[in-house]
Amino acid sequence: MKIIFIGTVQFSFYTLNKLFELNATIAGIVTQKASSFNSDYADLTPLAEKHNVPIHYTENVNSLDSVSWIKSQNPDVIFCFGWSNLLKAEILNACPMGVVGYHPALLPLNRGRHPIIWALVLGLKETGSTFFFMDKGADSGPILNQKKIEIDDKDDARNLYEKIVSSSLLQIEEFLPALQNNTYTVSQQDQTKANYWRKRGKSDGVIDWRMSSKAIYNLVRALTKPYVGAHTEFDSKEIKIWKVEMINENPVNSEPGKILSIDDNSIYVKSADGIIRIVDHEFEILPKINTYLK
Repeated sequence: MKIIFIGTVQFSFYTLNKLFELNATIAGIVTQKASSFNSDYADLTPLAEKHNVPIHYTENVNSLDSVSWIKSQNPDVIFCFGWSNLLKAEILNACPMGVVGYHPALLPLNRGRHPIIWALVLGLKETGSTFFFMDKGADSGPILNQKKIEIDDKDDARNLYEKIVSSSLLQIEEFLPALQNNTYTVSQQDQTKANYWRKRGKSDGVIDWRMSSKAIYNLVRALTKPYVGAHTEFDSKEIKIWKVEMINENPVNSEPGKILSIDDNSIYVKSADGIIRIVDHEFEILPKINTYLK
């Protein structure tokens, strides 16, 4: 079974490397040379060179040039693990078995953009790891393999990313032989249960200190590395906040955003219903007590 692999992020690197470890036949790799869009971009070139696999660099996987290159490799199936744009019909129909895609959610729930971030921002207790056959919709095709993943209150973006990667590598071990032997089965998604998460923008990463402590905690842990980071404003500057803790106290006569105290490099800030301790941040000069973050 000849596979064309499409991907451009850290998840792509891990899953492609796993396929090589399982001695899958990779006929070609489609990726990007660089990406300003993906904060978790990963260069797949070293894997291609190590295993002597042809590689095609593109900014538009649906371009005539990219489609022609994919077809020229005569793949049996395409794996698209870590690509932000929808694939058009020319690629979906480019090989006999179709395209296997991936989405880190419990499909049909939570289709769409930024599933790891939204799951943490919303304080979900579980998510999923789903491989599915792609169709013309977004994350709507038949499910090939799916596992549930528990989310702990202490998980942040990196922890959850690692959980998802670990699950996905085991799942590949499960379904790859079935694909190779043509013994795989799929289950149709219940379209009536589907919802879609929207694309997030820069404004979605702003810490509003009028939010509850739990909402601020969830926002920061959702956007920490490998993502772009939540941010606050101080002295007309945007300051990245990478880690916070919740303090179970609520000084009733202090306004949200007020800096209550500073301990070494930690900053204690009033939220709507408590205190947030900023543990990891990018303040070059620490603000003073009784000043305010916006």
